[in-house]
Amino acid sequence: MALQIYNTMTRSKETFVPQESGKVKMYVCGPTVYGYMHIGNARPVIVFDMVRNYLEQIGNEVNYVTNFTDVDDKLIRKAEEMKTTVAEVAEIFIAAYQEDLAGLGVKSATMNPRVTQSMELIIEFIKELEDKGYAYESGGDVYYRTAKFADYGKLSRQNLDELQFGIRVEVDSRKEKPEDFVLWKAAKPGEVHWHSPWGEGRPGWHIECSAMAREFLGDTIDIHGGGQDLQFPHHECECAQTEALTGKPLSNYWMHNGFINIGDEKMSKSLGNGLLVKDIRQRFKAGAIRYFMLSTHYRNPLNFTEESMLSAEKSAERIALAESNVKHRLELDPEGAKGRASEQITERLAAIAANFHARMQDDFNTPDAITAMFDWVSLANNTLANPEALSADFSALLQAFAEMNAVLRLTPETEEEVAGEEVEKLIAERAEARKNKNWGRSDEIRDELNAMGILLEDTPQGMRWRRK
Repeated sequence: MALQIYNTMTRSKETFVPQESGKVKMYVCGPTVYGYMHIGNARPVIVFDMVRNYLEQIGNEVNYVTNFTDVDDKLIRKAEEMKTTVAEVAEIFIAAYQEDLAGLGVKSATMNPRVTQSMELIIEFIKELEDKGYAYESGGDVYYRTAKFADYGKLSRQNLDELQFGIRVEVDSRKEKPEDFVLWKAAKPGEVHWHSPWGEGRPGWHIECSAMAREFLGDTIDIHGGGQDLQFPHHECECAQTEALTGKPLSNYWMHNGFINIGDEKMSKSLGNGLLVKDIRQRFKAGAIRYFMLSTHYRNPLNFTEESMLSAEKSAERIALAESNVKHRLELDPEGAKGRASEQITERLAAIAANFHARMQDDFNTPDAITAMFDWVSLANNTLANPEALSADFSALLQAFAEMNAVLRLTPETEEEVAGEEVEKLIAERAEARKNKNWGRSDEIRDELNAMGILLEDTPQGMRWRRK
């Protein structure tokens, strides 16, 4: 098998071959940190976490860089609103973003460069573009000459001649052409700024990623990722800037995830239908959120509804329960787990793993990969019901699950839960009631615990509990 990736640049699936065997350079556009992460931000976060996980599982060392845009117009307005500094706004929302990442079971990036810490790189990049005739200064601002870059529009399939004046681009009399975009913005009185050859100011949005990707990953990276909304103008402008400067492709593979709709409507600020991840996490565990995100192919649109989340929660719990039951069964005979699994289990697990990898290698087809995980759930449940099953069978089941779950992380690792004194007391009382065949009291206690968010499971190996 060979990994196939749909490349937005060519609009086709291509065999993935990194520039250096066993090493992948991957850049994913990060957040502008002026507010909390919303559900639309969460999709690329989870999608490219999954991509990175799979690349690592098949033997690659992934240098995964995602930036923080910690200064721009939105942060300036937010700082004014909060009566604080731009730097303080950035710190508040970077911390909140990282908390959400952890809450979604997302691994930390290799590096999170910040715009404010990369200013010299950005200024030098712009100066080089100016020296090559791709940039020009006007009224303290610096613009990029899109007409000079012949391939402008190749990623998004935009035609420069069709970018109508005043419709697709911002009208500005300081520009030579209306489709030219800003590289450096002159600071207004009182605004945060940096010194540059063109006066006090700050960088435009597009130049940031070009400068940081080049500095930390080189002239050409293997994979550049982001949401579909970034194809134009952001990624298109990145291509124009970097390739004009280096004469090399910015990225060999471009990946873009689809939009998220809220109840069949496009999520937007004007509709006021944005959902914050911190609020969603109050209701749903990471596994349920990740299941929802990965149960649709990353390139397809995704519709967020109450019903879809509840369904995802139920499915994720089914997977987690099977894993938990296998772990519990294995704990009863840890020595037996060191033996050899039965031939039937070994063959079934090999087939499940082969199916999982075949789906993942087809442009990260996570919906079908999840189907392979449910094949595992069925096998696990059947094995649990088999009194002649070997402990080694459960060990093999757990290992196979761990390999798949390392990619999708539908049951992210958590600390062992502690029941608490009141819960433990009720559980002990219920065990005594069942021993005495007091089924009425046993059912009452189950209902009490259920109201407290505790689910009881009577298994052949004894009673177990878990939180909803």
